[in-house]
Amino acid sequence: MHIPRLRKRPINTLQVHGKFTEASLYPRLVKRIAIVALLGALSVSCASGPRGGDVDDASAQELYGQAKQALAAERYQDAITLYQKLESRFPYGHHAEQAQLEVAFAHHKNGESELALAAADRFIRIHPTHPNVDYAYYLKGLVSSIEENRGFIDRLSGSNDLSDRDPQSARDAFNAFRELVTRFPESRYADDAKLRMAYLLNTLAKHDIGVARYYLRRGAYVAVVNRAKYVIENYQDTPSVEDALGLMAMAYREMEMSVLVQDTLRVLRLNYPSSRYFSQFPS
Repeated sequence: MHIPRLRKRPINTLQVHGKFTEASLYPRLVKRIAIVALLGALSVSCASGPRGGDVDDASAQELYGQAKQALAAERYQDAITLYQKLESRFPYGHHAEQAQLEVAFAHHKNGESELALAAADRFIRIHPTHPNVDYAYYLKGLVSSIEENRGFIDRLSGSNDLSDRDPQSARDAFNAFRELVTRFPESRYADDAKLRMAYLLNTLAKHDIGVARYYLRRGAYVAVVNRAKYVIENYQDTPSVEDALGLMAMAYREMEMSVLVQDTLRVLRLNYPSSRYFSQFPS
């Protein structure tokens, strides 16, 4: 994975290999792809000024070089300051454009998610036809994915109720990746974005199943049925469909709707003949 640089010089391609799994996708892959992407491709030829030098007298090329050095050294706040100085003093030209995009990544690495998203949105708004605008969408997805991932370990350990979590970050990440693959189907980031979209769909579906289970515990059976139907209609290719059918059948049973119970079990048996939910309905 890599971020494209301006087309004035050849692109130096770096790739990340490895399989995607739900347990390993975040946060390790996000960090690896983002770092390799930025350092491998968002660069133009530049002569760096000395660290700690007088930036007031530096050229655009020197400021850009100093910012890149700071970024590579993980001095993210210094890099942000230098990118902002560059854009302020030299608002036009390819160095300023690169600074506007790279500062979004620097904010992301500095733990400033909102500022990273704002910078990416600004780049998209100012440069909608820029050859690197696909990366801005990709970065938006990555940043939102990091926000969604903050409770990932808790979810794996079962210590966090999915019904209590706000899925907005996952939705934002999914929407950013979807816009990327829709607008730029040939983008070098499209395949990776599709894999992340599949993961995010599973996450969103699990959230709704968590909500349905909560409703079942509270005796809100109509709400269980409605939430289960939503999962079936909107997340058809996720494993959560089995849970949706099982919970729907249990809710119908509690409402003494025997015909609907049998109809739902029939669909469950057709699609998931070994479903664990059958143990809830002894013959």
